[in-house]
Amino acid sequence: MSVILSPSILNADFLNLQQNIELLNKSQADWVHLDIMDGVFVPNITFGQPVVAAIKKVSKKPLDIHLMVVDPDKLIDSFIEAGADLITVHYESCKHLNRTINYIKSKGIKAGVAINPHTPVAVLEEIIRDVDIVLNMTVNPGFGGQKFINNSVEKIKRLKELIIKSNSKALIQIDGGVDLSNIKMLSGIGVDIFVVGSAIFNTGDIITTINKLKG
Repeated sequence: MSVILSPSILNADFLNLQQNIELLNKSQADWVHLDIMDGVFVPNITFGQPVVAAIKKVSKKPLDIHLMVVDPDKLIDSFIEAGADLITVHYESCKHLNRTINYIKSKGIKAGVAINPHTPVAVLEEIIRDVDIVLNMTVNPGFGGQKFINNSVEKIKRLKELIIKSNSKALIQIDGGVDLSNIKMLSGIGVDIFVVGSAIFNTGDIITTINKLKG
């Protein structure tokens, strides 16, 4: 099993954040996932550009920025300046998604689009060839530690079919409820990139858990 693993620091120890990032540096993790929440688009508030910039100084892994905000266009430039290597915006919060995706790519970084659990795959038909990544939320966004939504399996399969049908090069990323019990199965149906939070940071042994998840 060969997967891209993007540990989410939403579940990290924020009193020892640098130490946690340094552990990720030593691990087989591929990226570092940062959930940016505004308390409006989702019912929680996390952190902003200063924290991302601080992590960039320590991290040896690319920064995977997930904007869970109402108006992502206003924030793209500042997060690129803070050190983003990939920015994902939500279909549900973008008025002009094609323009937003192309703007992100024009800045020399990867661009992703996220869809919430209730949003059908079909809405991506006109954008699927332009994005680098599709982030399919497998929990309702806003909180870490939630249980995987089981009907996401069929949705991932439909997303994979759309990518193949469209001759898209987009990779499938999922976020929510991933752990050692389901990562192999999900990789088998076409998931390329896994965002994992509590299943890594709540174990007490970050490096060993990441190694096991990588297979």
